[in-house]
Amino acid sequence: MASEKNAVALTGFFSSLFHNLPKLLFTNLLFAVPFAVIFGIFYLINILTGLNSMFIYFLTVIPLFPFYAGVTQVTSHMVRGEENVDILPNFIGGIKENWLRFLVHGIVMYAAVFISYYSIVLYLGLGSKNGMFYVPLALCILIAVFFLFMFFYVSPMTVTFDISMKDIYKNSALMTFGELKHNLFAVFGILILFLVCATVLMCSFTPVLLIIFTIVLALFIVPSILSFIINSAVYKNMYSMIVDKDSKSKTIDKKMENRRKGQFRDDEEPVAEDYSDLEIDESADGDEFIFYRGKMMKRSYLIKLKKEAEERKNLK
Repeated sequence: MASEKNAVALTGFFSSLFHNLPKLLFTNLLFAVPFAVIFGIFYLINILTGLNSMFIYFLTVIPLFPFYAGVTQVTSHMVRGEENVDILPNFIGGIKENWLRFLVHGIVMYAAVFISYYSIVLYLGLGSKNGMFYVPLALCILIAVFFLFMFFYVSPMTVTFDISMKDIYKNSALMTFGELKHNLFAVFGILILFLVCATVLMCSFTPVLLIIFTIVLALFIVPSILSFIINSAVYKNMYSMIVDKDSKSKTIDKKMENRRKGQFRDDEEPVAEDYSDLEIDESADGDEFIFYRGKMMKRSYLIKLKKEAEERKNLK
């Protein structure tokens, strides 16, 4: 049963991928322009400073990540099964509504990759001299995988839900463990994409072809396909979890409010107060606070409540 279910899901994925392929390519075209400009700027910085560091190139991810919000917005609509997704409005809308949060995500991602990379390189070198260092090496690899899985959820959760940054990272961290199967599906899809790209690059027999294929893959194919693969693996369960959690939270809040009002059955209508014991002079001047049933309320508000209660009583 499980294998049949996975086969159906895989068939649905490829069907959706090929159906949306022209729109995914158009999404990449929109993403390619800022990618080329920003990467060009950091390329010049790297050359002019003489640093020749890959992490100068990788700084591109910080100013570029807000544009990835547009890619995520488009692909999230696709994996929800929506037909006739308007690419340009969704792409621009995703950037406008989420650019600041994605800028923060870009900084966090850069820091995570920077720290993970140098930690792994450091302990790998030390481990070759002393086997004890393979223990912190394994820990660093696990932390890197944790950040990878977490960022599967950070982007789609940001463009889908209006929740705080704290909740975005907390929920994403929880899903790294709670949705392990779907995270592994996403990794498997990414590996397939990587193998396809590697095969294409290995087929480039001249430096010129290598450059052309790299540019084509980086600018026009990989970003939106990558986002589509990740969202196809994790989006449905992520959406259900957040919606169910919000629904449960509202249910608990409703129950607590009902108990506060003395209502112990949640399926019954709350009993409206009649304020028959409220004695108040409506002709008095001022709008001072009056202590009534354990709360301080303005006199005008209490008069309004009493009149509404009297109107309900007269309608019965």
